[in-house]
Amino acid sequence: MHGWRAALMLAILALAVTGCGNGQESSAAVKPQGDLTLVVGAYSVAKDAMGEILPLFAAEWKAKTGQTLTFQQSYEASGTQARAIAGGFEADVTLLAMEGDVDKLVKAGLVEADWKKRGVNGMVTRSVVALGTREGNPKGIHDFADLAKPGVKVLYPNPKTSGGAQWDINAIYGAGLKLSEEQEGAKDPAAAKAFLESVHANVESLDKSGRASMAAFEYGVGDVIVTYENELLARIAQGVKYEVIIPKNTILIENPAAVVDKYAEEHGTSEAAGALVDYLTTPEAQQVFAKYGFRPVDKQVYAENESRYPVPAGLFDISYLGGWNEVRTTLYSKRGIWYQVLAGI
Repeated sequence: MHGWRAALMLAILALAVTGCGNGQESSAAVKPQGDLTLVVGAYSVAKDAMGEILPLFAAEWKAKTGQTLTFQQSYEASGTQARAIAGGFEADVTLLAMEGDVDKLVKAGLVEADWKKRGVNGMVTRSVVALGTREGNPKGIHDFADLAKPGVKVLYPNPKTSGGAQWDINAIYGAGLKLSEEQEGAKDPAAAKAFLESVHANVESLDKSGRASMAAFEYGVGDVIVTYENELLARIAQGVKYEVIIPKNTILIENPAAVVDKYAEEHGTSEAAGALVDYLTTPEAQQVFAKYGFRPVDKQVYAENESRYPVPAGLFDISYLGGWNEVRTTLYSKRGIWYQVLAGI
């Protein structure tokens, strides 16, 4: 083959292997060509933002190292994704909805216990649990208590599979605790459970993931959706006419990212995987997250976008509920409060 033809073929090949795949296939798929492939296993809500962030990171990595990166990506409900990784889906990097899902990977021996050294204490984005209604808010929804009104059809996903759903349930239960504190002067778990029961009685369906729940709402199911604020802001930015209601008492959502150390070491991708997790908190990546409605963890980027993010009077975080270990025991264990609500006991 003539030299110029060989050079042309190499140039075409280089173009062909650059960029990011958006498929749902796991590492069992045909391995993309390139200098290095990173496998990203993330929760569904992060998909759109990561679709923009990964090419930016690849360009920066190429400039620094001369190495071409390609990506295999999988997006699932957070609990489903964590179980898949623990069960053998060899992701190098994971973004999940909540700390508890990363803890499962630590217990499985896949993620190092010091994973919180990256990001902001391990977190790369924030949000709050919000309520989305149809244009004009025809049902007059202003707070969680309104979700229990007769004739109001509510959507949120299933906390068994969805980390987002656990944030939703935590928010409603925590709002019940806050109300009991205001009325009785102390937290009353029985009152909070009754509050959660009153809302759940109006739930139309329990979808697999936050993204699936949002898709059902967009299809016309339900009057109000309990979801991440960023999911609603992203849709509104695309021209959809939703109303966003931030309840007076709601929870601060914090979303982690981590290197899946065991798999990254086996694949020889530890350095690039660590660099990607670090990149997620750079101003460039945080601006993309902000574009998709997340509350940035970078202070400067947050300040630039602060007017978009109202801070409700009764905002609380997971520590108000005792932390994730306590929440897993009291709410989501086999005989926990969520089980009792589902069983009607």
